[in-house]
Amino acid sequence: MKTCSWFLGVAGLTASFAVLCNLPVNPFILQPEPATLAYLADITLQTLDLMPRKFKAKELWEASGAVIMVVRRPGCLLCREEALELSKLKAELTLRHVPLYAVVHESLGVEQFSPFFKGDGIFLDAEKHFYGPVERRMFLSGLLRATVWKNIIRSWKRGVNGNLEGEGRILGGMFVVGPADQGILYEHREKEFGDMASISDIAAAVRKIK
Repeated sequence: MKTCSWFLGVAGLTASFAVLCNLPVNPFILQPEPATLAYLADITLQTLDLMPRKFKAKELWEASGAVIMVVRRPGCLLCREEALELSKLKAELTLRHVPLYAVVHESLGVEQFSPFFKGDGIFLDAEKHFYGPVERRMFLSGLLRATVWKNIIRSWKRGVNGNLEGEGRILGGMFVVGPADQGILYEHREKEFGDMASISDIAAAVRKIK
């Protein structure tokens, strides 16, 4: 009887936890804090070539604006799928002379990620500031969300592959930034694994670049 009660208690707690994990707003994830242009501009990035160069992030958009993908994990099939979707805008971005960049927090998997991302450069944010101002992570609650599994199945059906190498708990996002001091025209913060930014919203923001 005690064993049965213990089992029912555990089952009830698990079910309650799963319900909480599937609420529209996950109570186990910190809510994002919007970034400011000044905050982004002062972030130090680094090139990933043989002779790494450090520079301030404002160099990415100073001249003509930029679209910047903040990658959660280069080896993740969901991040690779988003890179494929984002790359569909490359032709329009080229016509408008707006570069497309990606930021990663680790170099592991970047070489395998590159074929999915038809951009103009991938840079390292070793201090993970692009993932802030409030760094947000998703743990077990992400694996219990039905929408996360729906996203994974969608990627599998598209034939996108991936692996489990690297730190994948930190949540990424997307920015469209105008040149000089025009400001942040679009900001997307992942709510869960596979929460992709709207391509149409990104395109609309790019058309506002002056």
